[in-house]
Amino acid sequence: MTTTTNEVTVPPASALPTGAAVLVIEDGTRYEGRAYGATGRSLGEIVFSTGMTGYQETLTDPSYAGQIVMMTAPHIGNTGVNDTDMESRKIWVEGFVVRDPARRVSNFRAQRSLDEDLVNDGVVGISGIDTRAVTRKIRSVGAMRAGVFSGADLELSADEQLALVRDQAGMAGKNLSAEVTTPERYEVPSAEGVQRVGSIAVLDLGIKRATVQYLSEHGFDVTVLPAQTTLEEIRELAPDSLFYSNGPGDPAASDAQVELLAQLLRDGLPYFGICFGNQLLGRALGLDTYKLPFGHRGINQPVLDKRTGRVEITAQNHGFAVDAPIDGEFESPAGFGRVQVSHYSLNDQVVEGLECLDIPAFSVQYHPEAAAGPHDAFYLFDRFRALVQDRAAAADTTTQGA
Repeated sequence: MTTTTNEVTVPPASALPTGAAVLVIEDGTRYEGRAYGATGRSLGEIVFSTGMTGYQETLTDPSYAGQIVMMTAPHIGNTGVNDTDMESRKIWVEGFVVRDPARRVSNFRAQRSLDEDLVNDGVVGISGIDTRAVTRKIRSVGAMRAGVFSGADLELSADEQLALVRDQAGMAGKNLSAEVTTPERYEVPSAEGVQRVGSIAVLDLGIKRATVQYLSEHGFDVTVLPAQTTLEEIRELAPDSLFYSNGPGDPAASDAQVELLAQLLRDGLPYFGICFGNQLLGRALGLDTYKLPFGHRGINQPVLDKRTGRVEITAQNHGFAVDAPIDGEFESPAGFGRVQVSHYSLNDQVVEGLECLDIPAFSVQYHPEAAAGPHDAFYLFDRFRALVQDRAAAADTTTQGA
């Protein structure tokens, strides 16, 4: 159990690993530091996250499955962890890299230290390395395969460690939805005191709890479905709208979910997708996706909303993007009519949103629920609510006219 002294939470000795650790990158670079979290071996794609806060939300975001996450903020763990801020049932990162982990926790909401959760979920990490140097390398070369080795795995030779890193599969071509999705369907009714809009089928590709909560608070009866849900099963539910969540992996490896979406778009269901759901909408429309050099991760990514001309500071976590022209309208190669890019990144002009002009569908590449903030994009839930209401009103008018 965590002990508390003078309102400062101190992790137990069992949660404080001792000994050395090493981060090995596929180009052969090695960074020596101290073991942090569980000890052993972790393998994955190393990426960096620029958030100054919100490390618990990052760690429990299923979109980070398959990745070793390095925090660019130097001090991590100061506020501990709590059950309220968990975005899913566990920590999903393959490994964790920090410069200076807090050894005491000082926050009235803390229930445990971060160290404890890392150990309990078997997350092998490393601390005490120059995270700025690693970030500069990734910014120059791109995201790479990597591994963290500590405990008995530290005794492997440098050549053996490097071979393990290089032998692992890269993120391109990887489908991870089945690993992170809900094992079974569940339902969350629309929140009390909110006007009900209708029902929404949510395909869980790695969803965060905040997303389900906000859909409920905007008047939707939410049915969360496993990633393997079939077209017939969704049609049997007869939802009023459709939502695809965020999630990890390569969108080009999710043909089943793309075809499912294309069929439901042809059925006329209003659609809202975020992050992975944006990439899958792009592919359903007949567009290509591609892997970014180092991706967008953090809670300070600037995006331009072309409809309003406003700049939004957004929370993002993605390594793939949709290939589409950011200016003007274009025809969907898959026959869904006119489409336009609704948002784009002000850092590198990457597509950050799609809007269909002839069918009721739109998506964004970032996280409007943004647990831990910022909340500039929260209005998108209202925009989708209005889209569903307008669609229902138009259907009622057509029925009455007939």
